[in-house]
Amino acid sequence: MKIALIGYGKMGHEIESVAVSRNHQIVLVIEKDNLADLTVENLTKADVAIEFSTPTTVFQNIKICLEAGIPTVAGTTGWYDKLDEAKRIMLQNNGTMFHASNYSVGVNLYFRVNKILAGYINKVKGYTPSIVETHHTQKLDAPSGTAITLAQLVSESIDELNGWTLLPDKDSNKIPIEAVREGSVPGTHVITYESEQDEIILTHRAKSRRGFAVGAVLAAEFLVGKKGFFTMDDLLSI
Repeated sequence: MKIALIGYGKMGHEIESVAVSRNHQIVLVIEKDNLADLTVENLTKADVAIEFSTPTTVFQNIKICLEAGIPTVAGTTGWYDKLDEAKRIMLQNNGTMFHASNYSVGVNLYFRVNKILAGYINKVKGYTPSIVETHHTQKLDAPSGTAITLAQLVSESIDELNGWTLLPDKDSNKIPIEAVREGSVPGTHVITYESEQDEIILTHRAKSRRGFAVGAVLAAEFLVGKKGFFTMDDLLSI
């Protein structure tokens, strides 16, 4: 498979390493110094594009890929206000797009476990969830896309809750999220369900960026021969 890699920071380098180890070829690399090379002509050399850039550039990058007819794996977070517009462009061009807030297989299993637990909590009542997410200091968006997805899944399963809020803002009907930025942490998410009697704590801790890169390449492989919009649920058949 021939891959166009858009965004060549630490994640981009990790994706390249994983892709090459799985016998794929990187035919185009776009980074901040050669943005002008992201053209339809150059993209046609690739079978698929994997986009991990920045929240301010991701939408335009994806738009160009979809208009060029290139299946696109969207990995950048912090741009969800434009996701529906990207889907519209995809449909207009009879294209293919894969989107996830987190490409780690472990994180997506973590999502499912929390959704099941939240369903039980909705029946027994008495537990209040809160989330703490910790990432490296170079992460630009807060809260993380993973924390947002986690909060949405849990909120949808508990009748008394309606979405999330980023601390220090508080709302009794929303799940509070604390965003911590320190060191070189790849990503740690902790959700606590607290009652007067006890607390349940579930943690996912990424050891490196490798897990995210593996998931992104698996997503690219999954898109071969497909049309439409896909997520990690489709990849994992959850």
